[in-house]
Amino acid sequence: MKIAITATEPKIEAEVDPRFGRCQYFIIADPETMEFEAIDNASAISGGGAGVSAAQVIAGKGVESVLTGNCGPNAYQVLSPAGIKVITGVSGRVRDVIEDYKDGRFKESSQPNVPNHFGMEKKLEDRR
Repeated sequence: MKIAITATEPKIEAEVDPRFGRCQYFIIADPETMEFEAIDNASAISGGGAGVSAAQVIAGKGVESVLTGNCGPNAYQVLSPAGIKVITGVSGRVRDVIEDYKDGRFKESSQPNVPNHFGMEKKLEDRR
C-alpha cells in the first residue's frame, strides 16, 4: 500500500505542504516499511489546472490515499472517482503524519475543503 503526502521539501522530515495542487513535493510512502520517494510537483508553477494535473500524476502512482492540508474541487473530482481517499486538514512533519495514518488517526474527507484556485495567493507570493 502506498500513500501520498504533500510536502515542503523532498524528504520524510519535511513539513506537510498545506496546498495540494501547488505543493512543492509529493512524498509517496509505504506506511509499513517507511520506504518513500519524493516527487517534484511540476504543477506547482503552472498558470492554471494545477490541481487536476497534480491529481492525475498522483492517480498514476497507484496510491490508496492522499494526505494534505487542503484539496480543492477540481483535484478532488479527479482523485475521488479514481478510488483515492482524500484526507484534508493534515499538518506537521511527514514522518509523523505517516505514523498517524498507520494508527488510524485520520478520517477521509467527503468533499473538497477549499474553493477553486485556493493556492494561487501563495504562488504569487513565491514569485516576489
